[in-house]
Amino acid sequence: MLHSYLEASPRLAAMSAAILAFAACALILRTLLRTGLAWRLATDIPNERSLHERPTPRVGGWGIVPVAVVALFVAAPSMWLVAACAVFLAAVSQIDDRRGLPARVRFAAHMVAVALVIVAHPADVPWWALAVVGFLMLWLVNLYNFMDGSDGLAGGMALFGFGGYALAALAGPAPQADLGVASVAIAGAAAGFLTLNFYPARIFLGDAGSIPLGFLAGALGYWGWQRGAWPVWFPAMVFSPFIADATVTLLRRLSRGEKFWQAHREHYYQRMVRLGMGHARTALTWYLFMLVGIMLANWALRFSSTGQWAAVAGWTVVVVAAGAVVDAHWRRHETRHSEQS
Repeated sequence: MLHSYLEASPRLAAMSAAILAFAACALILRTLLRTGLAWRLATDIPNERSLHERPTPRVGGWGIVPVAVVALFVAAPSMWLVAACAVFLAAVSQIDDRRGLPARVRFAAHMVAVALVIVAHPADVPWWALAVVGFLMLWLVNLYNFMDGSDGLAGGMALFGFGGYALAALAGPAPQADLGVASVAIAGAAAGFLTLNFYPARIFLGDAGSIPLGFLAGALGYWGWQRGAWPVWFPAMVFSPFIADATVTLLRRLSRGEKFWQAHREHYYQRMVRLGMGHARTALTWYLFMLVGIMLANWALRFSSTGQWAAVAGWTVVVVAAGAVVDAHWRRHETRHSEQS
């Protein structure tokens, strides 16, 4: 009966899912705050690398993940393994939020989740191509965690990114109602989280939220590609702001021989905050950037193969140019700081 409803009125189903997910996530998180349970589950204590100054609960995942998992089971039951892996990663990450886990343990959990999805649902491509896709999914899991460091940023990327998936799955050239409704529900949950995470944030996402969200971004992107909803470049373009920032920052740190998993303040979004834009203006700037890229990606789905890759190349130039602008401002800031010292 539910699937008949999805097929008959996919957009109405999507709207209903978004509203319910928004309300459910916001209700869960506000209840955790009102009861004080949020502080006991996990609390972020600022350090010298933080952009924040006061202890804040890290419980965003407690609202987003249950809503996302229920949406997957209800709207897209064929994706039950993806939902189960998201729960597994949330559980491991919650332990990390509370007590801390060695990097090798966290990374092993990420590898298991990604491998299970690919092995259970292999795309019809050579093994080496699946290995590359698996590596990219694994990177997306981790970079989402790296990028969760400023009010409203990671939640905004979830809102726009999964919203971009939903738009393509519901109104693109190859519609898939179940994928679209599941994606829009995750976007709705992210919007509910943002009511408490936009500046000044009352809660943070935490590893129990950022790790499953990164996994879901990769898993749903893989699912849509495997079933023909979009080409392989689409998920990467949708989440390109996060991918570009985290990748460039990682390569810079590796080139200096630093431990990339340790906390730092070298991401582009962190530099924008430190340059004086603050959390709110930084988040809004990123929202605009995300929105433009996602709209271009959805528009490009209707192009020829050559036109699609031309759009990807053009957007890559824009992303690189945006990074260069931030780099230039940061160099001037560092020069002024050294002169004043």
